[in-house]
Amino acid sequence: MEKKPNRLAQESSPYLLQHAYNPVDWYPWGPEALEKAKAEQKPILVSIGYAACHWCHVMEHESFELETIAKVMNQHFVCIKVDREERPDVDQVYMDALQAMGLQGGWPLNVFLNSDAKPFYGGTYFLPQNWMQLLQSISDAYTKSRKELDQSAEQFVQHLNQSELARYGLKQSNPDFNPVDFEQMFQRLKGRFDLKRGGTSGAPKFPMPSIWRFLLRYYHHSQELTALEQVNLTLEEMAFGGIYDQVGGGFARYSTDEEWLVPHFEEMLYDNGQLISLYSEAYQVTRNELYRQVVLETIAFVERELTSPEGGFYSSLDADSEGVEGKFYVFTQAELNQILGGEAELAGKYYNTSPEGNWEHGVNILHRRQTDEAFAADQGLSLDELQEHVQNWKDTLLQARTERIRPGLDDKILTSWNALMLIGLTDAYRAFGEPRILELACANAHFLLHHVKQEDQLFHNYKEGKATIDGFLEDYALLIQALLGLYQITFEENWLKEARKLTDYTLAHFFDSEEDLFFFTSNAGEQLIARKKEIFDNVVPASNSVMAMNLHLLGLFLEKERYSSLSDRMLSRVRDLVVQEPSHLANWASLYFLKLKPTAEIAIVGPEAHSFRNLLQQHFLPNALLVGTKEEGSSTLSLLEDRTAYQGQTTIYVCYNRACQLPVQSVAEALDQVSHI
Repeated sequence: MEKKPNRLAQESSPYLLQHAYNPVDWYPWGPEALEKAKAEQKPILVSIGYAACHWCHVMEHESFELETIAKVMNQHFVCIKVDREERPDVDQVYMDALQAMGLQGGWPLNVFLNSDAKPFYGGTYFLPQNWMQLLQSISDAYTKSRKELDQSAEQFVQHLNQSELARYGLKQSNPDFNPVDFEQMFQRLKGRFDLKRGGTSGAPKFPMPSIWRFLLRYYHHSQELTALEQVNLTLEEMAFGGIYDQVGGGFARYSTDEEWLVPHFEEMLYDNGQLISLYSEAYQVTRNELYRQVVLETIAFVERELTSPEGGFYSSLDADSEGVEGKFYVFTQAELNQILGGEAELAGKYYNTSPEGNWEHGVNILHRRQTDEAFAADQGLSLDELQEHVQNWKDTLLQARTERIRPGLDDKILTSWNALMLIGLTDAYRAFGEPRILELACANAHFLLHHVKQEDQLFHNYKEGKATIDGFLEDYALLIQALLGLYQITFEENWLKEARKLTDYTLAHFFDSEEDLFFFTSNAGEQLIARKKEIFDNVVPASNSVMAMNLHLLGLFLEKERYSSLSDRMLSRVRDLVVQEPSHLANWASLYFLKLKPTAEIAIVGPEAHSFRNLLQQHFLPNALLVGTKEEGSSTLSLLEDRTAYQGQTTIYVCYNRACQLPVQSVAEALDQVSHI
């Protein structure tokens, strides 16, 4: 029987389109579905997931594709499908509701609402028989005990609307950022280290870049080797593990085990953007060539697999191909023998493969356990000889993979995730100075400002020529951060002007002056049953922590005390929580680092301003900002006012805390001045 499309066939989200031929009468989130529920006084089922979610696919195949289950859903519920990546605001509200019910969160997220869109029950994945039983139970209860369910829903809504600051007992206090608290953050994190395989203890293992970027800053402040050693252990183990695609570059979402071996194979833009930043900064500190290799291979992966012709970056690659998780990435020993021929034996040792396989069903996840130097010595090869072999293996296996059926591509373009990749590219350009990286960064920035920005307002999404969803705080915060970084690697002041305009828009439309924090949603957009604030740094840094850092830097760039003092107040609001729970507020902790000492303001003026900048930025300068111009008097920035190229030679001015050092004319002298701040 020919399948008929439902309303989701008109959507652009790949996740919603995956459900477009379900027999379930799905609606997208919007007025039509919500008004229908009110008119018919039916309960609402909101089912939330995303395109690369394995268990979302499983529940679709097991339940949503079955006529018998769909019949019950259609008869008794108004059924709404939500792509959590398109609507993080909806996901945030109902995930919070699920957790308020005392239930474990995750995706697929299935929440039952009354006809006023207020939640009263929910869960994640359900087996088909359990799902059918739950549907019938909910329907019966809604008919017979509606009053009780409405009362319960009202209580959950009250919980959802409770201030995050009140929930955690946080009060306004005077800004006081001191080394004792900063040290305590490290000590609390240290207790969670996995000293054998890196990362934090336990499985599954998520990369969590914000934690390791904070540790790089803690090391810079304290010179505590334990911090740097844990960063190096973590980054090396991830780069050696199956979580890293040894053939094509790029990182999977997380590792299911404690050894970074078996990934959940979905590859997300937001992870890879942040990991490019992390490995680039670690390279600046250590000059470890492995980190350079990881960054350049990961950028190559993004350019090859996730870049649109217009310069935007797609969202993700699915974990599954041909309905099997990881099939695209793994090899049997027989396949390796056939593809690599006489090289297979040495490659098998390098990548730890075996005839019986190192994962399920006799397949091998390629991974490493030694540095190239150690492996070359064990095999009686020079390092150059080994690396030539390895590059040939990668090229050959990558070519062989092109013959396979590819994982599904989620080709929607999200502003916030693109900004994270743009930040990664700016950090990589700082570290390596590769012209192609700068080209990619500028192309993406121009794409975003052209396609997702309308006057001073951002949209969250873009696909097929259309941007349809109002931007969230994460879109503004992360794009502002990216633009600040882009200015510093180009000295083109337009990027700084755009960052300021977006900042002023967020202050006008997202800011809560009572709590000195920003709402996740604009006051000009759709109003849900609760208006949330994002405080905790998770896999992606919290939009409030990013905005607080932006305001700190913009206050210095533009000499705007209003921005600087607001940044101080935001951090002081959550300071106690940052000290107690740094693993969940690691980006806030990195902002705390910026407040411990004055930020160095480095102004470069003269004909070699760009080359001096590039030399400076090869070094890890986490508490410095750079401004510059080739021509005196051509800048509108006050930090460059009255700055001259002494005797026509490029001159560097290092200032901090409203006091300047003597001008110098070499990068080495400027670095020495910065080191003594």
